[in-house]
Amino acid sequence: MEHLPFDKPGRFWKGNLHTHSTNSDGTLTPEAVCRSYQEAGYDFLALTEHFMAQFNFPITDTRPLRNAHFTTLIGAELHTGLAEMGEMWHILAVGLPFDFAPPHPEESGAEIAQRALAAGAYVAMAHPSRCVLTEADACSLGPVHGVEVYNAGSADENDCADSWHFLEVLLGRGYRYFAHAADDFHNLPYRRDFALGWVHVKAEELAPDALLTALKAGHFYSSTGPQIHDLQVIPGKKAYVRCSAVESIFVTGAVSRAARFNGFNVIEAELDISRLNSPYCRVTVRDALGRRAWSNPIWF
Repeated sequence: MEHLPFDKPGRFWKGNLHTHSTNSDGTLTPEAVCRSYQEAGYDFLALTEHFMAQFNFPITDTRPLRNAHFTTLIGAELHTGLAEMGEMWHILAVGLPFDFAPPHPEESGAEIAQRALAAGAYVAMAHPSRCVLTEADACSLGPVHGVEVYNAGSADENDCADSWHFLEVLLGRGYRYFAHAADDFHNLPYRRDFALGWVHVKAEELAPDALLTALKAGHFYSSTGPQIHDLQVIPGKKAYVRCSAVESIFVTGAVSRAARFNGFNVIEAELDISRLNSPYCRVTVRDALGRRAWSNPIWF
């Protein structure tokens, strides 16, 4: 239960971990992107440009765009080598130093991911369903922090916004990844990718170091709308969930069996998970509009 953020000190801060600007292939300047997210009620943003030669390997300095009510994390979307199905690797790295070196011509996805980890970043596989990543890809990449289970921009790229199935297979194999949602914001005319998927990170202060530490510890949950206010799990017995008004609450695990609670404007529920038969569980809440919030996997 060490990754549950709800009893940790501090408060939840809302942020987007996957964002682009005119420094790579987005259409808004970094200043306009940060302003748009702050005006939308976000507390922080990671500007993660495509770390590629065609954009001069940008790691954008957003420190001047921070203020008392909004902060930024420094990062990039790393690319090198090919995954099993022939797609170039897309690896999200949040918390990079500005002197992070570009990939050398023969560097693999695993090598650049491990370099990013060694540099202190939160590292995750970006939009795996969109890129048709496989279990073999995850194995080859080595230990990273997480999987991007929801990528808003992918919905209008190839109808593959949701990557939970990919992560569920890995969890069932015993891999321990966190799960985050993100926009992958570009502001392109053909896709909706603004303020549609985010993380709520529990930290004592709105400071980059505190947020990054909490991310790497898994002290967050993800959402496309609802909020999870509290979550308590007694392994093999029950789960207690308190949330914003939803219609369904699910506790799922490694197989299809689930505990569920349905109703109208449900804000709390206690669910019997004694028959779950899984080494872990996760909680999903779904509101009347079909929007969801997801906990990280909770290992017993």
